[in-house]
Amino acid sequence: MIRSFAVAVAFSGLALLGLAPAAHADAQTIKLATLAPEGSSWMKLFGEWKAAIEKRTGGQVNVKFYAGGVAGEERDVIRKMRLGQMTGAAITAVGLGLIQPAVRVLEIPFLFKDDSELGRVRTELEPDFRKKFEDQGYELLAWGDVGPVRLYSNIPLHDKSDLQKVKMWVWNDDPLLQKLFQRLGMNAVALGVTDVLTALQTGTINGCNGSPLAAVALQWHQKVKYATSMELSQAVGAVVLTKKQWEALTPEQRKVVDEESRTLSANLIKLIRHDNEASLAKMKSQGIEVVPTPEPLVAEIRAQGKVVAAEMDGKLYSKEFRLRVEKMVATAGKGK
Repeated sequence: MIRSFAVAVAFSGLALLGLAPAAHADAQTIKLATLAPEGSSWMKLFGEWKAAIEKRTGGQVNVKFYAGGVAGEERDVIRKMRLGQMTGAAITAVGLGLIQPAVRVLEIPFLFKDDSELGRVRTELEPDFRKKFEDQGYELLAWGDVGPVRLYSNIPLHDKSDLQKVKMWVWNDDPLLQKLFQRLGMNAVALGVTDVLTALQTGTINGCNGSPLAAVALQWHQKVKYATSMELSQAVGAVVLTKKQWEALTPEQRKVVDEESRTLSANLIKLIRHDNEASLAKMKSQGIEVVPTPEPLVAEIRAQGKVVAAEMDGKLYSKEFRLRVEKMVATAGKGK
């Protein structure tokens, strides 16, 4: 009893000096889903991000990944986040658009001439997007690139009539490409990402679209013969956390997650851009022919893309926001 009393007195003395041991916050586990397959470039960097967070928080914040679509399509993952079954996701702009549709402005066909232009504009827009996601109950942690989108098929695409011969996959949650393909008179087949490889194998589709890295990582490149030289758009993605999970972290933990997420974002953008170039080279080495896209076909798709972009006003983003972004792109293109 004397010893217990002494310990209590000592503890009280430390408390008066402001040195009392801090009570440990409950350990937090971030459950994060993604379509990125194990072994992919994305998962390599996600693994480093996870390790850094767990080390810096002394294991008080753990990250558990559900990779390769095991938690379902991005629509399923977002539903699970709303139900509290998942607390985060690394998703493409299509999935992000199900949370905050305005983000799809970044994937308007031919909006950016290259990934550098995308990077400058996206950086300038970041405060806007962070606020837009916060308003929907999510914390935007890190941007990431998916890469330049090309069309892949089993016949070379030289003109509009060739487009109409292909059974082209379109993501069932992507109104931008669905509307564009419709305007081009294409035979678009709406499917989830996890269904594409099987559909290519069975002949349900004989064309798909995406970045070279995505096509290789998801093994789609094994079922196509041709790729367009034309880059339709710059596909993006991001890591998001539910507001509930974010607020469950202590201020110190949030600081760690934020710092490591900014590092992740920079690393993702750098590595994914490099690996898209490497993936395209791999596709060529395996016999896939990159067919020069004739200018008349590019002009037709570009023209229809502008129409579709305007048709999405009030559906995905406001007209004012789209025009603001287009003006930013024009300014960025002049090097100002």
